[in-house]
Amino acid sequence: MGLHNKTVVTEFILVGLTESARLKYILFAVFFFIYMLTLFQNVGLIVLISVDRKLKTPMYSFLRHLSFLDICYSSTVMIRLLKDLSSYNTSISIAGCELQMLSYIGFGVTECFLLAAMSYDRYVAICHPLTYLQIMSRQTIVILLVFSYLGGLINAIFLKYISNIFFFHQRPYVHHFYCDVIALIEISCGDTTLNQMVLFSFVSFIEFSSLLVILVSYLYIIVSVLRIRSSKGRKKAFSTCASHLTVVTLFYGTVMFMYLRPSTAYSLEQDKVVSVFYTIIIPFLNPLIYSLRNRDVKTSAKKLGISLLKKVRSLAVL
Repeated sequence: MGLHNKTVVTEFILVGLTESARLKYILFAVFFFIYMLTLFQNVGLIVLISVDRKLKTPMYSFLRHLSFLDICYSSTVMIRLLKDLSSYNTSISIAGCELQMLSYIGFGVTECFLLAAMSYDRYVAICHPLTYLQIMSRQTIVILLVFSYLGGLINAIFLKYISNIFFFHQRPYVHHFYCDVIALIEISCGDTTLNQMVLFSFVSFIEFSSLLVILVSYLYIIVSVLRIRSSKGRKKAFSTCASHLTVVTLFYGTVMFMYLRPSTAYSLEQDKVVSVFYTIIIPFLNPLIYSLRNRDVKTSAKKLGISLLKKVRSLAVL
């Protein structure tokens, strides 16, 4: 049901990133290339973690799910964007718009909770190394993963309830390249102050609750690392958290900038640029960050590449 029985319109028009036909083709080529690399990198990381026994640790279990979420999160926006860039028809049905909005919110919130779970994993690894495998048991990992996905689902359902109070009395133009909840609030009829307050409170709770877990975890990590006497030991401990900290900074920084600003600071064009970064660029960068800064992943990737090359050569000889 959702928006259907609250409006007389049957579809929205996504304004997109540009109206220039020439620029559309250029953007299509660029984003298609980025999307293919995003899929290749994240699928490759999932396969690598699944087949290499040395990567059967809690940290890499979380990383595999992060790659899965990045694929889903990126695809929710990218498939539609690529279609609109290659076509003059950028209309989207009410149901399609609602599905896209709920999907990217659901996957995005799940990623927030997953990053918090990964920070807890790093805390246990550094502060309780001797009992790491006992604390981060298979049961603990499953509980944290279920909580993350369930949190994303519950928040998507909550957002669906909020979207039921939107009213549209004409064929509205969404000034965005996907169905972002802020863009929908901007074109809805009537006073949207309550909508914006609910959205602000909603995002604030998710952001700060998961961010609080991350901050507390790293506070304990810093205290624990500073107690290490050797500089080599401290450097090694911090290096295990560098990739996660980079991903957290990029993800939380852009999301907080997008949704936790006062309404007077909103700029449609600025929001589009930021949205491109956190819906397209970040899922592309995440596997690179974890691969380039992780010796185990690079070693496993090299071994897998050599193994595949040998199989190809043996097949070629046959």
